[in-house]
Amino acid sequence: MQESLKQRTAKGIFWSGLNSGATQILNLIIGIFLGRLLTSADYGVVGVLTIFTAIAGDLQSSGFTQALVNLPKPSQRDYNAVFTFNVAVSLAMYVILFCCAPLIASFFRQDCLVEVSRFVFLGFFISSLSISHGGYLLKNMRNREMAVIGVAALVLSGAVGITLAFLGKTYWALAWQQVIYVTVVTAGRYWYTPLRMRLTTDMSPVKAMAPFAVKILVTKIVNTLSSNILTFFFGRFYAISQVGHYSQAYKWNTMAHSVMTNTVGQIAQTVMVEARQTESSGTQTEESGEARQLRVFRKMVRFTCFLSMPMMAGLALVGREFIVLTIGPQWEECVPLLQVLCLSGAFMPLYTMYQNLIISRGRSDVYMWLNLLQIGVQLGIVLLCRTMGMLYLVSIYSAFMIMWLTPWHAVTHRLIGYRWRDMLADIVPFAVATGVVMTATHELTHTITAPLLLLPVRVVVAAVFYYLIMKVARVAILKECETYILKALRHK
Repeated sequence: MQESLKQRTAKGIFWSGLNSGATQILNLIIGIFLGRLLTSADYGVVGVLTIFTAIAGDLQSSGFTQALVNLPKPSQRDYNAVFTFNVAVSLAMYVILFCCAPLIASFFRQDCLVEVSRFVFLGFFISSLSISHGGYLLKNMRNREMAVIGVAALVLSGAVGITLAFLGKTYWALAWQQVIYVTVVTAGRYWYTPLRMRLTTDMSPVKAMAPFAVKILVTKIVNTLSSNILTFFFGRFYAISQVGHYSQAYKWNTMAHSVMTNTVGQIAQTVMVEARQTESSGTQTEESGEARQLRVFRKMVRFTCFLSMPMMAGLALVGREFIVLTIGPQWEECVPLLQVLCLSGAFMPLYTMYQNLIISRGRSDVYMWLNLLQIGVQLGIVLLCRTMGMLYLVSIYSAFMIMWLTPWHAVTHRLIGYRWRDMLADIVPFAVATGVVMTATHELTHTITAPLLLLPVRVVVAAVFYYLIMKVARVAILKECETYILKALRHK
């Protein structure tokens, strides 16, 4: 019997959540080992290259993954055209970046970046060989397979990185870790995709998808610049060791909010596209499709806030103990940066929800312009505040990221009628509950001085308080999560 959208969504959330959870646990373990074996300068060397590899990765996919997902039934011809385009663009980009390596090293005043960048840039060319395969898995909500691929890639690349770091290979350990990771992901996507992509001269599907995909491409590049703009300018204005401290804080913050961002990101666009179709056997109507899409969107927003708010605020609460106990007191300088980033990190999964909703409506133009405006404001903030210190600049940046959800909501309101009071009703209760829980937890535990005791006590106290508040308030999302888990356990 064919699964309903609700069943597919729940199953997709379960596997993508399991994937995200396992990914972050593995990243935690790997990060602890590498943090104790490498220096802040090592992280700074590889960190400044992130913006180049990320932009090159955006160019290689060019928005066609999202375009494939939006197609009702992509054909082998569509996948082959996208595969050919990705490989050609990636090869050209690698040649360009290979030649630009000396310029990059000169800009950051780090001679070692010539060899390191040329090696790291290999990763995005390797990944181009499986972008169409990734689009197939995403379109068909093959979240279990993507989970297996992600875990295998992390285990193998992490083992290589830790081994090289232990052998004293410094920043090369991080470089090899990146390249091995994308290689394993590429191999895994080939293994799980039944379609066999071939190079082709028929590029008409790419031309048909281009108007939509180009806007996604521009937006992806803008998002990449937005995410890495601080690291880029820090690499120019501050010592490489300070860049390493920021990179470490940014990494842990991203790992934490990625649990939710990746969970909803792997299914959001597909679910939003399908939500506009009614499950009844009668004729479809625009009103019924939009109403259903609005209901699904609101439920996913509440689910996102229910988990992301306490998760990120909790990390900020135990940030100092976490850093000292895991990667060592030598990284304590990154703690204030991590705590500030966690505040905006709590809202990052909501960006994923809004963006996928807009993409599912085919409005890649709106998606593009909102992100262009965002990067323009961010660039102005960086240039105006760069002399005020790293922590001050990061604080302003985080505050802006929270406030910038406002224009995203305004567009969503026009598209599906998601009202401002609906948004407040979906977000504010979880934010208030989280604030109350973290404040109470801090007051009850601030007399404990031993980090080894303080960390677990704060985690347990905060988790119990939050659960009790949700239970007493009879929050529907909690009840649905409990019901799904119990049914899954009974099924097993």
